[in-house]
Amino acid sequence: MKRGKKYQASLAKIEKGKAYTILEAVKLVKEVAPAKFDETVELVIKLNLDTKKADQQLRGALVLPNGTGKTKKVLVIAKGDAAKAALEAGADYVGDTDMLEKIEKENWFDFDTMIATPDMMPALGKIGKVLGPKGLMPNPKTGTVTMDTKKAVEDVKKGRAEYRTDSFGNVAVVVGKVSFDETKLVENIKAFISLIIKSKPSTVKGDYIQNVSLSSTMGPGVKIDAKSFDF
Repeated sequence: MKRGKKYQASLAKIEKGKAYTILEAVKLVKEVAPAKFDETVELVIKLNLDTKKADQQLRGALVLPNGTGKTKKVLVIAKGDAAKAALEAGADYVGDTDMLEKIEKENWFDFDTMIATPDMMPALGKIGKVLGPKGLMPNPKTGTVTMDTKKAVEDVKKGRAEYRTDSFGNVAVVVGKVSFDETKLVENIKAFISLIIKSKPSTVKGDYIQNVSLSSTMGPGVKIDAKSFDF
């Protein structure tokens, strides 16, 4: 794949084969981000996991200390008090089967995250084939299937980042924006890496974290030295 001049210029500032400390990597990613817009900063971690084994498939969510820098629209599928609590917490849309029909019949997807109460899951199951491929199906592991709709909505609005391992053992997460100051990005990165370390399956042998890379939307990846983690 041929890259543009801006990308090549950014790549030239990164020392080939070098692994940087978290702070060095953050500074470099901010420096080499080539776009005029406020790029998203993403962390990718390659883990020594056999994702064919159920206990080695990591999935979850974390409210980052400084948020993600993204404003997300939230749809809550609930009834009664849970629906009322979601509205009061700032959910963008709240409903039950009427919203599910809107999705199914109108192909409506003007939201980023869907939260549902457990009693609504059978109804959601009917449109699972539509929601699943878009990554919108609520899941207890990410805190999006819950009776505590108030907390769930607040967490998303504060800057909750969802993650899951792909078939190769990679896990990617948005840790902020290029406009974030260095300290905030470092705090977010450390919070996520700490969670991943704590989530290490007991059956994993050998080096758990194999590679860590940080990049902006349009910029090249900067390798982070796993040995630089001070926790």
